Amino acid sequence: MKSVDLSSYTDLFSEYTELRVQENRTLKIAIVNGNVMGNSRATGSGISARTFSKGLWGFASNPIIDDESIRKTIRAATRNSQFLAGKENRAGYILPSSPGRTLKDFSTKKTRKSQKEIIEFMMEIDGRIDEKYTRVVSRTSALGILDMEKSIVTSDGSSVYSMIPRSLIYIFLSTEHEGEPVELYDVYGGLGQFEDLFSTPEALFGKMDEHYEHLIRKAEGVHPDSGIKECILDADLAGILSHEAIGHTTEADLVRGGSIAGDYMDQQVASPLVTLVDFASRALGEICPVPVFIDDEGTVTEDAVIIENGILKRYMHNKESAASFNARPTGNARAYRFSDEPIIRMRNTAILPGKSKLEDMIASVDDGYYLMKPSNGEADTNSEFMFGVVQGYEIKKGRLGRAIRDTTISGVAFDMLKTITAVSDEMKWTSAGMCGKKQPIPVGMGGPAVKCRINIGGK
Repeated sequence: MKSVDLSSYTDLFSEYTELRVQENRTLKIAIVNGNVMGNSRATGSGISARTFSKGLWGFASNPIIDDESIRKTIRAATRNSQFLAGKENRAGYILPSSPGRTLKDFSTKKTRKSQKEIIEFMMEIDGRIDEKYTRVVSRTSALGILDMEKSIVTSDGSSVYSMIPRSLIYIFLSTEHEGEPVELYDVYGGLGQFEDLFSTPEALFGKMDEHYEHLIRKAEGVHPDSGIKECILDADLAGILSHEAIGHTTEADLVRGGSIAGDYMDQQVASPLVTLVDFASRALGEICPVPVFIDDEGTVTEDAVIIENGILKRYMHNKESAASFNARPTGNARAYRFSDEPIIRMRNTAILPGKSKLEDMIASVDDGYYLMKPSNGEADTNSEFMFGVVQGYEIKKGRLGRAIRDTTISGVAFDMLKTITAVSDEMKWTSAGMCGKKQPIPVGMGGPAVKCRINIGGK
């Protein structure tokens, strides 16, 4: 990213102002059945300014990063907010302030690999699948890399630099059983650049072997019986449920728009075993998959404890919603591109681990299912949800049984959470999440496994 001293422009701030320069760099490679079907690298960068005048925002952006463009962008944003303030004066609307200064750079210290070397790495993975996994009839290995680099200054004193990379390898395997296609995917990687996460293809082979074994078991598996069943949701499913069906309902802008969570503050919405947190940068002593230290409004971030011991305690806020709710901003304002305004977004959302062992939870189920991996799904602001499940097993008399074919789970999250009777003591993160609220943004999801009653689909 082009180096710019944004602090040299603060004398142009006549209103409350946020000035941001940002560059997103992506690399995408896809190999399908031994053929390179995708190989692209892209960079998007620019400058944006947002100002607040008499209770109203003005925003402007420019893809050119130079002195003249920065000055024009600040002036344009200021004119926009002042124009709107002339139409609807909200004077007296004061934004809370929690400024900070930070420099967080997760760039690798290792020698960078060329695009050719990375393609060769991916071809080795593809070759391993082709050589060893004899029942695979179709295979795709894909790489997705995103580096998000930002510098931000604000008129209330924040100064931020961050370079947050994410590198992911996706593997999709397909086999056939009695003439029917059966598919299963897995994802590897997370926070960091390619060189730090993927030393050699061989380092992935053990997990890939497990992936293949699950695929074959699934091909020989059965359809679950439909209805309300006692189930254990592993971390991937518990995480997507926490994000989609609970997290979005507790984003303060959606609460203002009529989310059901607006009626539940300080009420029991889950089992007392459930504490749900949107973590900012660290969780249980470890760095989060998507660490946010100061958000894109220049607010020092803090963990948002949304549900505590089953009681709804807090919403996620940006500056404006915090002022409206008379609350502290949580640092949840995030923007994906330089041309995007920051809006309230989750960061790393998960239920806290409990005290149960997963093996004991499985042993306690007489007739149910262990559900492990989600596919797509949806949820609404009433916390109603439906998610696909692409990997799971029967539980019969406390033991794992046959694998199950693709199915769904559905229900009302605030009802389902009340049925939780055990929470495992192991925390696992899903690092590949990408939330699509108005603009895409990387998110972390995960948590422990939970034992609950949930509606599962059949054949």
